[in-house]
Amino acid sequence: MKIYITDLEAYNNGNLIGEWVELPMNEDLLAESIENVCYAGKKACGSEHYHEEVFITDYEAIINVEEYDDINRLNEIAEILEEYSEGDFLKLKLLSHEGYEEREVIDTGIDNYDVSIYDFRSNTSFTDTFELLAMQFVDDGVYGEIPKSLEFYLDYEKMARDLRMDYTEFESNIIGRVF
Repeated sequence: MKIYITDLEAYNNGNLIGEWVELPMNEDLLAESIENVCYAGKKACGSEHYHEEVFITDYEAIINVEEYDDINRLNEIAEILEEYSEGDFLKLKLLSHEGYEEREVIDTGIDNYDVSIYDFRSNTSFTDTFELLAMQFVDDGVYGEIPKSLEFYLDYEKMARDLRMDYTEFESNIIGRVF
């Protein structure tokens, strides 16, 4: 996660003074970065008093970041996200897509949510992802034991239509469901 922290008073006086900070980082280094931005803002404005307020004017992150988010809290979140696997990030995206608050999910713990995700990004031979899911379910025996001789008669298009009721394609060729 990268954030651009900006001196608020300098900004209000027409000066864009700030720096990019990559989180997570050591708390002392983070405090020093904030202090450096405030000092540079004070110097640019010709102020005699210390500038103490910063805000976030840009960011690059998997989660939404607001202007006045607590930077120390973002640093804690970045530490947690650093431990996430690709599957955990997909779970977070699905949960966010389904209306769950990202930070609440992170605080609660991603493993505390019952989520199924099916990733078909590597399959480029087929256009309907839900039909791929139906085929996978048949192969996995979700619908019970179906003799191979009858699989050719299955209507995967209609099965896919039904799967759309319970599953969501929240990213191209990735389907998920929250239980």
